[in-house]
Amino acid sequence: MSWFEALILGIIQGLTEFLPVSSSGHLIIGSELFGLNGEENLTFAVAVHTATVLSTIVVLWSEVSVLFKGFFSFKWNEETQMVCKILLSMIPVGIVGVFFKDYVEAIFGSGILLVGCMLLVTAALLAFSYYAKPRQKEEISFKDAFIIGVAQACAVLPGLSRSGTTIATGLLLGNKKEQVAKFSFLMVIIPILGEAFLDLMKGEFSAEASGISTVALITGFLAAFISGTIACKWMINLVKNGKLIYFAYYCVAAGLLAIIYSVIN
Repeated sequence: MSWFEALILGIIQGLTEFLPVSSSGHLIIGSELFGLNGEENLTFAVAVHTATVLSTIVVLWSEVSVLFKGFFSFKWNEETQMVCKILLSMIPVGIVGVFFKDYVEAIFGSGILLVGCMLLVTAALLAFSYYAKPRQKEEISFKDAFIIGVAQACAVLPGLSRSGTTIATGLLLGNKKEQVAKFSFLMVIIPILGEAFLDLMKGEFSAEASGISTVALITGFLAAFISGTIACKWMINLVKNGKLIYFAYYCVAAGLLAIIYSVIN
């Protein structure tokens, strides 16, 4: 992977991590077009996902700091309850990470046909959440947090947008748009940073282990961080204004193109 390819893929990751169009799916499509192998793609994906998680912390720093202060006051306040809900939502994806990691890694090398199909599923979820009118709730419940967590675990499939799936699930459960958008972005922080830390300890980010130069990894990381910061702010405003249906149209188009490309190649 050259530094220029890393730059393009990093920008793609940063923009698509928060927009409900599947960052992992777009990384696989981009890697397929650049002719990169599955292992390079997976290592790079972990690096740029880490970058976008850090951009989430930057954008939502006021919320993150309030949660930390409230949680470490050791009282059963709103902040402690929210932290517990976030931790509860992480259980399903944690189970997938511990017991099905090899299977998930194999999926990342399976080509873009699956990506195209899952983009169509993402489009359907976004459309359902747009047209459904469930009764509005005041806050995300513990039950809802777990269900949203299950949705996040399902979204390990490339092409099934993590943000799109979790936000759509939260909206279908009747949660408020801005609340569920921020919850969706906060709930991924610990799993991604944890995975990156473990890979760093195992040396999988080295040029020898990953097949990617240090310059390419740094370039992709910075590109994902900067574009992710912009996209995170934009996405929160988009969810507030209820514009997710336009991304459903995009996912249909991108999914069909990916399926056609995989068939003719």
